Amino acid sequence: MTDPESPSTGAQPTAAVCPFSGHTLPSDGRPLAPSPFFAELRTEGGAHPLRFADGHEGLLVTNHELARSVLSDSRFSQRPQRFPLGRGQIVEPDLANPDARALASADLLSLDGSAHERLRKMVTGRFSVKAVRAHRETIERIVTEQLEHLLAQPTPADLTLHFAEPISARIHAHVLGIIPELVDDFVTTVVYGTDGHAKHEFGRRAIKARRQSPGDDVLSDLIASDLTDDEVLGLMMVLMVSGRDSVAYMIATSTVALFTHPDQLATLREKSDLMPTAVEEFLRFGAMFVGLFPRTATEDLEIDGVKIAAGQTISVSPVAANRDPQRFDDPEVFDVERDAFGHLGFGFGPHGCIGQQLARVEIRAAISALITRIPTLELIDADQLRVQPFQHEVPTYRAGKVLVSW
Repeated sequence: MTDPESPSTGAQPTAAVCPFSGHTLPSDGRPLAPSPFFAELRTEGGAHPLRFADGHEGLLVTNHELARSVLSDSRFSQRPQRFPLGRGQIVEPDLANPDARALASADLLSLDGSAHERLRKMVTGRFSVKAVRAHRETIERIVTEQLEHLLAQPTPADLTLHFAEPISARIHAHVLGIIPELVDDFVTTVVYGTDGHAKHEFGRRAIKARRQSPGDDVLSDLIASDLTDDEVLGLMMVLMVSGRDSVAYMIATSTVALFTHPDQLATLREKSDLMPTAVEEFLRFGAMFVGLFPRTATEDLEIDGVKIAAGQTISVSPVAANRDPQRFDDPEVFDVERDAFGHLGFGFGPHGCIGQQLARVEIRAAISALITRIPTLELIDADQLRVQPFQHEVPTYRAGKVLVSW
């Protein structure tokens, strides 16, 4: 489930600079209403100058076709990990530090080529359509339990805190293979904790518990493989922190989208068979990632007429590409009946989200339960209706509070 969330940064929410202050990311957007600056940029071409936090002059890709080309091209590297916000570049890890050494050995978010492919293959089978289908009963049970928990809260209740985040955390723990006795610690230490060493120590505890009691899950597979101890821990750390917050964000954001578009909510309630199609539109229209982990060209190259120099770093924006009118008709319109397949909500190419099939099932189950089992549900307020700081050095929108009543 390697959505681009870095386990190594522990970054706090970071605001971009003034929306139109030069070659920077616009900071005046919201999850359901991205900055109009992206649309303006697209009229000028698919790639635009972008100044990274370390002073590097790179490019921002806003065009859908060019974005897919860059994300699938092996002539780009995940390194250096250079960001448009925050600290600029992540320094090389201190390999004398056991935590840093483990993460460096198996960080899917920074490895390339055969090293990346070898580790990715260790887990992809657990996130196939067939494998995810086996989790449906558990997913639906967890959604039902969290819905009951939500309904037990005084109103207005925060849907993000009491529904979206617990669903994503509990399902994440279940699929990865964290034993039930450690799930509460997983939530406290990994989901809401900020201490990087404490997260690694939890990872070691989770691995030890699974060694003593193997199961039918991701962690048990890693332990039984030919991976080194460092690689098992490093890969587990990446998987524990990647994707979970993206699912919580999409559940919260999809709820806001539907309840601020009552005609679409009514359509989906009347035509429940549209839900798989609607999930793709949720992912297109409410994309979380303003920019993915940047890619750096390893040689001089030209893609779709855009010249990129060796060493130049490119940031692809799914938020912008998902609203490219050359790919999607009336892209600013939220339409649950739209064919939105081909969106970049999960990235694309060899570093595309491993857990996207699982995420689809989680989002579908959660939203279906909300709109069918609480017919009187209404949106009271949401942080997403106002501009918020970006959440990471990898610039993402945040779920924030979503206050609902019934």
